[in-house]
Amino acid sequence: MSVEDIQALAMQLPEAQRARLAGELLTSLPAVLVDEDDGIAEARRRSKELDDDPDSGYSWEEIRQSIGR
Repeated sequence: MSVEDIQALAMQLPEAQRARLAGELLTSLPAVLVDEDDGIAEARRRSKELDDDPDSGYSWEEIRQSIGR
């Protein structure tokens, strides 16, 4: 059975069962991001990047428009 077959069957489940299955699948995976500082260094790097070049970021309105598409 292929992943596509399993996905097609899973999509036929009621929403609550799909949510439970999704949760179980996610918890079965290893952590993707492990930062000793909980991401503080990355946040500081991105903040400095925006300070150095404010045009490299997105405005809240640009983000909202992107989500709305």
